[in-house]
Amino acid sequence: MSKNNKQTTKSSLLEILLVSTRLGFTSFGGPVAHLGYFHEEYIRRRKWMDEKSYADLVALCQFLPGPASSQVGIGIGAMRGGLPGAIVAFLGFTLPSVIALILFALLLQGLVIGHAGWIHGLKIVAVAVVAHAILGMAQKLVPDLKRKGIALAALIITLLWQTAFTQVGMILFAAFLGFLLYRNHQVPDKTKIDFPISRRFAAVCLTLFFALLLLLPVLREATSLSWVAMFDSFYRSGSLVFGGGHVVLPLLEREFVPTGWMSEEAFLAGYGATQAVPGPLFTFAAYLGAVMDGWAGGLIATAAIFLPAFLLIFGTLPFWASLRQNPKIQGALMGVNAAVVGILISAFYHPIWTSSILAPVDFAFAALLFSLLVYWKLPPWVVVLTGVIGGMLIGMLY
Repeated sequence: MSKNNKQTTKSSLLEILLVSTRLGFTSFGGPVAHLGYFHEEYIRRRKWMDEKSYADLVALCQFLPGPASSQVGIGIGAMRGGLPGAIVAFLGFTLPSVIALILFALLLQGLVIGHAGWIHGLKIVAVAVVAHAILGMAQKLVPDLKRKGIALAALIITLLWQTAFTQVGMILFAAFLGFLLYRNHQVPDKTKIDFPISRRFAAVCLTLFFALLLLLPVLREATSLSWVAMFDSFYRSGSLVFGGGHVVLPLLEREFVPTGWMSEEAFLAGYGATQAVPGPLFTFAAYLGAVMDGWAGGLIATAAIFLPAFLLIFGTLPFWASLRQNPKIQGALMGVNAAVVGILISAFYHPIWTSSILAPVDFAFAALLFSLLVYWKLPPWVVVLTGVIGGMLIGMLY
């Protein structure tokens, strides 16, 4: 590579880092809002991709498990600067909230938070935020009676048998039902993405994704290393989540709370705090890892939960044009998305509702926060701040 080409590459990577870092500090509002910020910054302002390619990339990331907005950012970075560009775009968008949540976890260590009023306020914020997510997802993902039935079955089964195996089994069963019910579903018009990754490298990434998914639990049982167990739990959660960051809550809660790695109060306090920071919701893992094993645990958890996103986006983009035209795959995805809605409602009831709404005043405050978020459309950080202050006031009254 010539000196001029190296300088151009460095300049391009620096530009990706600066733009993505600014987005990492300012992108509040969750995955849907992030996609809007990306469109404004990357597509309209800088024209790094055309509209069709961006829409196709978003469609792929909605199809894959994992954090959709982060995967879109990784894909844009890869198309702008190859593999280094993808890594730089991810770091810029993710590190601000990772650092903030690790610091929050370290500050909470040694504090008795179970009965703190502001913690209770954060838990009520989680009620409002997840309720909002459920409504939005249900309107989009379960519009007809068949998918409503799949969602209802997922709700009942995952609520009565609360294990990670139940959730995975329900997702697989929903994919099978979707395949049967929607295999003749009309697919969208074909579009094409030019992606600077070879099919051979893509195949390696997909192989590594499935190999880690199968081998990490075996390695966990064969060793007594806590970081291996942590890596396995976060990697599996990041691999099995369809529907965005809010859906990772039940998987992570059932990985770490019943096993005694952390208290339910600490778990929900971090989930509430995650709503107050910009960037992807999956950075909640940084908080959980830091609670369990300090700053090093926070970094391990972050790497583990986002690694599937990298492997899947690199592994599928070169094949996406042909995959997207397969109506059977589309039908299976429709079934999976419906099941995700049911799983999210199950998690909304337990642990979120059962541990947060303890009295009529809690329900009234949750309704207020929900209205501020949905009807008055206030920024999430304002709703979180209101929740903290309201929780402290409720704590002084009772």
